[in-house]
Amino acid sequence: QLQASGGGLVQAGGSLRLSCAASGGPFSNYVVGWFRQAPGKEREFVATISRGGRTTSYADSVKGRFTASRDNAKNTVHLQMNKLKPDDTTVYFCAAQDRTVMGQTIRDQNRYENWGQGTKVTVSS
Repeated sequence: QLQASGGGLVQAGGSLRLSCAASGGPFSNYVVGWFRQAPGKEREFVATISRGGRTTSYADSVKGRFTASRDNAKNTVHLQMNKLKPDDTTVYFCAAQDRTVMGQTIRDQNRYENWGQGTKVTVSS
């Protein structure tokens, strides 16, 4: 099971750190992705991190502002969000997928089988 947390209200230009905590099998076996979905819009890719944490990939809209990291010993993945913009306001979800290879990342939401509940981020202007 996955649980995302860390959302909240922040002013534009501020920062938040989201966390995705996993229970169950070794988290180090899973590629993790972050996605977001605004009301009435399709869910979109934000970031992904490989099993070992050495490889990451980001959407162009967040590149240079968001950083994904992981602590497999604590079964946790983080998404550090800096320089937040009002357009970043939405609900963020984490997802995890096993049966992957080291160094692999996954940007396609349809390839994830495990999803957590979202955490809401609100950025005020």
